[in-house]
Amino acid sequence: MIDSPVHICYLTHENKSGDIFNLESMREALHHRIIYSFLLLVLLFTSCGQAVPALSPSLPSLRSLAQAHGIYIGTTVNVDALQEEGQYRDILAREFNMVTPEVSMKFDATEAERGHYTFAEGDTLVAFAKAHNMQVRGHNLVWYTALPSWLTTRHFFRDELMAILHEHILTEVSHYRGQVNIWDVVNEAINDDGTLRDSIWSRGIGPDYLDLAFRWAHEANPQAQLFYNDYGGEGMSQKSNAIYNLVKGMIQRGVPINGVGLEMHVSLGVYPPPEDVLANMKRLAALGLEVQITEMDVKIQSDSRPIQVRLDAEAQIYRDMLSACLSVKHCTAFVMWGFTDRHSWIPGATGHLDAPLIFDVSYHPKPAFFALMDVLNKELIQKKERASDHP
Repeated sequence: MIDSPVHICYLTHENKSGDIFNLESMREALHHRIIYSFLLLVLLFTSCGQAVPALSPSLPSLRSLAQAHGIYIGTTVNVDALQEEGQYRDILAREFNMVTPEVSMKFDATEAERGHYTFAEGDTLVAFAKAHNMQVRGHNLVWYTALPSWLTTRHFFRDELMAILHEHILTEVSHYRGQVNIWDVVNEAINDDGTLRDSIWSRGIGPDYLDLAFRWAHEANPQAQLFYNDYGGEGMSQKSNAIYNLVKGMIQRGVPINGVGLEMHVSLGVYPPPEDVLANMKRLAALGLEVQITEMDVKIQSDSRPIQVRLDAEAQIYRDMLSACLSVKHCTAFVMWGFTDRHSWIPGATGHLDAPLIFDVSYHPKPAFFALMDVLNKELIQKKERASDHP
């Protein structure tokens, strides 16, 4: 763990001495996008002698504060980093009580060849979670992408495609039965305009693939909590209305669905108003469903303000979304898509510098980390004060 002050600053294209970094030349010199993205992130966090709060062992952990509220606080996990980086493992174990695999439980990762299943990386994560008393969110069983070529390059009749999906769900959920008891069953099935997304499943099986997937997951593990998960439907919008109507219809049809995951991939310029998130959570909770924030990160790359201003604005968004979750009894988890900028997916996907998570590339806590801690602390104090006023 980090137990001494760290001196860093956050720069974009210019260091403190005024030297200009030619990012375009770097792009041409590097042939591998992952290497390029990592070097850009290292460049972003350049030493400059400005003190930043250290993560002291005397501080309470995020997970201990979250547990006092009865919620999970979590992150997706990069299994390579889990196996190779000691700091990654240490912070993961200390700060979080829920983990989600980034890729290792998706269709193409588990059934690259038809009927041949590989669970090694998922098993590694599950073993780590068990050793550190963490809950695992299985992610995901049915998605429109991350599918193996044997499935996407052939035509299947409806009955055969149903058999493939049924077998895959039954095999994976059964493999982790008793170890993974929360699943994102269907992921991102709704378009931004509220219509059903076109996919191999919607074309080949029809809209009822959604109901079938939940029923088959329940068949494999009746004790599991089953979630529908999506992005862009966190606030009040055409898409969130469609998601609400989708899950309401499932409940009315007796489909075994337990919750909705709100991904919360946002940016400094585009994020739902906290009051809209709260209203959406409340209407989903009124259906008897759990709500979880499942994949939060905050892009800062498109904002031109000084970096410290951007980091403070990022922290405020994290603060607001966690506050909304804590305000709704049925919001049971706050999960981020990673916890360190070192392993964020965003720079690799966009080709631009970014710092969307709560620890920097060197595993130093950022303002967003302390914002989450502050929210959890203040809410806990207020909770205790209310209890003492009404013995």
